[in-house]
Amino acid sequence: MTQLELLAPAGNAEIAVQAILHGADAVYMGASSHGARRNAANSVDDIRRVADFAHIYRAKVYVTVNTIVFDNELLKVERLIHDLYRAGADAIIVQDMSVLRLDIPPIELHASTQCDIRTPEKARFLQDVGFSQLVLPRELTLGEIKEIRDAVDIPLECFVHGALCVCYSGRCHASQAVCGRSANRGECAQICRLPFTLTDATGKTIAKDKHLLSLRDLNTVDMIPDLVRAGASSFKIEGRLKEAAYVKNTVAAYRAAIDRLISEKPDEYRRSSFGVSETSFTPQLSKSFNRGFTHYFLNQRRPVGIISPDTPKSLGEPISDISILHNGDGISFFDSKGNYTGAMVNGIAGKRIITSKPCDIPKGARIYRTSDRIWDKQMQRETSVRKIEVSFALDAKGLTARCERGCLVRIPLDCTTDIARKTPDYSGIFSRLGNTPYVMRDFTSSLAPDVFIPAAELTELRRRAIDALDRANITTYPFAKRRKENPSARYMSESLDYRDNVANRLAEQFYREHGVRNIRKAIEVAPPPKGSPLRVMTTRHCILRELGMCKKEKGSTKIAEPLTLLSGRHAFTLAFNCRDCEMHLLF
Repeated sequence: MTQLELLAPAGNAEIAVQAILHGADAVYMGASSHGARRNAANSVDDIRRVADFAHIYRAKVYVTVNTIVFDNELLKVERLIHDLYRAGADAIIVQDMSVLRLDIPPIELHASTQCDIRTPEKARFLQDVGFSQLVLPRELTLGEIKEIRDAVDIPLECFVHGALCVCYSGRCHASQAVCGRSANRGECAQICRLPFTLTDATGKTIAKDKHLLSLRDLNTVDMIPDLVRAGASSFKIEGRLKEAAYVKNTVAAYRAAIDRLISEKPDEYRRSSFGVSETSFTPQLSKSFNRGFTHYFLNQRRPVGIISPDTPKSLGEPISDISILHNGDGISFFDSKGNYTGAMVNGIAGKRIITSKPCDIPKGARIYRTSDRIWDKQMQRETSVRKIEVSFALDAKGLTARCERGCLVRIPLDCTTDIARKTPDYSGIFSRLGNTPYVMRDFTSSLAPDVFIPAAELTELRRRAIDALDRANITTYPFAKRRKENPSARYMSESLDYRDNVANRLAEQFYREHGVRNIRKAIEVAPPPKGSPLRVMTTRHCILRELGMCKKEKGSTKIAEPLTLLSGRHAFTLAFNCRDCEMHLLF
């Protein structure tokens, strides 16, 4: 059977716990350093606490150590991975190949999306050198995922929800080039979310102050069966910088979608962890942060409508009937000048919204609810419990307890017995599992009907059984080990350039041992010569296609190239690879 994994983001330990309670099969979170979201770092102690909690449900904890590493940091990273291994982390997500040359414990390694795994050849190479799971780029179509699936036999992880990077992950150098802040070091300045003016070679303005590189947010909750058929088995929600309510809502929504598929084909699929989550709300993805939704490139190579040109901010929930608004809700809209703005609702008078401040809401304007006071209040409370089913069997020699994780324990019966004056309610006693992570599935007893055991002694028997199940789970927890590296595996090219992010001697050693001859180091350690244009982004998103100017479409508007993107004092030249439907930004 194929195990399906719902993988949730966690900016801190508290959010990780909520993700697991709401149904995540695994969480990913940053370590104390070298994570691609520097502001989502966690101490080793916090990661240990999350692992202890997650492993109750056989849920996993993946830790991101997925930035490039400088030579003077190699020993620090080596020690960090040892600490994470001892803390109970299930896997380390990495970008820098130096990790494969460090003296680290046999912990499972996952190849980050920063590794830019766009081809079957790259996927096969990473599998051969020891990675156990591959985090695929967001840009792939279903067909391309299938091609990679056919090339490897390890799990494929794909993003299913959240913010989209416009550039191929790991190959964006705009932030480093413009601001000196490397996205490959967890310091992305999000250049892509800025407003740009697009001009042609004659200086003519084609678009003014539009967010031409700011993508909508991914939402594939309706495409889980398609992704599974294509070969993905781990479904990743983006959002390590998001708040707990976002994680609760998105995890609950995707848990329901994955469970529907499992229920339809129980002989083919199963979830990768245990325990059923009982959630007190109905998930609604539009209520959480979003810039509008898109399937991105999953269905086709040349979609349009994938950007949010008017604002990089959250649009929230579209409102078709203002009567559903509550006092204290936050709304947003575009005013008569096209500016995205918002206000708080103070009341509704007929067809008019009374706001907390004077607002220029044009007649017929689309209203979005960015904050739902009642929903927000509900999401601040405890909204889910997760329980593991356990079966009890009582006989004259003792109690047997078996849980859905496969743990089985036997507690000998050493209790005072007497003759019952009425039929004892043993089942009721064993069902009282309180704030433990267990719920009774069934109870059987082969004791004679007239045997009486005091409730206090049965309660102690139940307590001992639960403690024994906990210990059995800990001692039998199936930690995965790192795959062996095939020394004869050869990289697909004999040359690497700055976009391959080789930043230290051990990464260089790794690639040379796998057949690479020429290596140009990352720009973070070897800045390019001044005066020559640097390719800082490559993206499948094409501004020409988005504006109806695609050069491959008949009848499209002709333009004078080169085109220039201007934002403040920064200018990027656009170049187009129409054969592969790619756009390059040169700086």
